[in-house]
Amino acid sequence: MTLTAEEWIASYAVALGRPAPTQDEIDAVLTLAAVAAHASERRAAPLACWLAALAGLAPEDAVEHAQALAGDG
Repeated sequence: MTLTAEEWIASYAVALGRPAPTQDEIDAVLTLAAVAAHASERRAAPLACWLAALAGLAPEDAVEHAQALAGDG
């Protein structure tokens, strides 16, 4: 049986010893990925999310930065 994305992420969070993201956090990260992918190449999406996490940004703040860079904000 294949896990849903939410189930897989929740399991991954447990494996990392971290809480699973809230629905608002999931939505913000997916928005960040969409902004990055549409402003550049598709592969920019996961890298933008990784960089935002490294920078310690809240997902909503990361979206704001990405939208400003893309000229959307």
